[in-house]
Amino acid sequence: MHTKYLFCYFTGNEPENESVHFAVSVDGYHFNALNGNEKIINQTLGKKCCRDPFIFRDEEGIFHIIATDMRCYDGWCSNNSMIVWDSKDLINWENERIIDFSQFEETKSADRVWAPQVIFDKFRNEYMIYWSHNNSDDDLDTIIWYAYTKDFTTLTTKPTVLFNPKSKMSAIDADIVEVNGKYYLYEADGKKEAICYVVADTPSGPYFEPDDNKVSVADTALEGNCIYKILGSDKYVMIADQFRAGGYFIQETTDMINFKKVDDFSLDHLHPRHGSMLNITDEEYDRLIASFGV
Repeated sequence: MHTKYLFCYFTGNEPENESVHFAVSVDGYHFNALNGNEKIINQTLGKKCCRDPFIFRDEEGIFHIIATDMRCYDGWCSNNSMIVWDSKDLINWENERIIDFSQFEETKSADRVWAPQVIFDKFRNEYMIYWSHNNSDDDLDTIIWYAYTKDFTTLTTKPTVLFNPKSKMSAIDADIVEVNGKYYLYEADGKKEAICYVVADTPSGPYFEPDDNKVSVADTALEGNCIYKILGSDKYVMIADQFRAGGYFIQETTDMINFKKVDDFSLDHLHPRHGSMLNITDEEYDRLIASFGV
């Protein structure tokens, strides 16, 4: 039974901070860093730096982290790959590998492959990877693309556009959650400079974009949004990076559209940037603390 929370994130733009970090929580609001807030994984492939780590448990119970393979010192249009790790216990991470999108005809000029996430598509019985993408040789902005996989190593479909906003401006950092048979995709909208939502009946869409679809209630620009359920309640919390103002903004909802700010929350002491949340068991929580310390 899942009762606790594991937050997976990176901590800044310095190369030593572009790595996987963990924090845990009992209530989903107050977090303690593991491993002294130092990195959990030593990346050896690709850029040897990663951002936007997304942690998830697959249908077989194996854990995976998929992240942006990027070193921001190389520039904001400098990466074409994702990096992936596997684990059976959340402690030992192995099978490090790269998914290189320059090998596909549709994305051979990719210069931004950011913030990958994964959702299991029960309609296809496959995993859908979705991410923020830009090609240097087309007229699209940085928007949300997707492809299917069975093993997080090879793709079973060609990379293609998942969501392009009506504005034709950027849409990045997509986070999809299923609630009552609807799939809500939250993204950092380039035109509105806010977190906005679109909705579909399947993970791969098509996504309907309401005209009035802003959901963030902050008075500052946000990105790196992550939404997760507070276990045992009807509340969903959204955390997001105030990338200009600094720090994190926290808000919550019960209907997926109308949010209110949450003040009683401890996250800024971790200095997190874009991350993800995983529900874990008591045994997994205890094992993480025993292995990494708080």
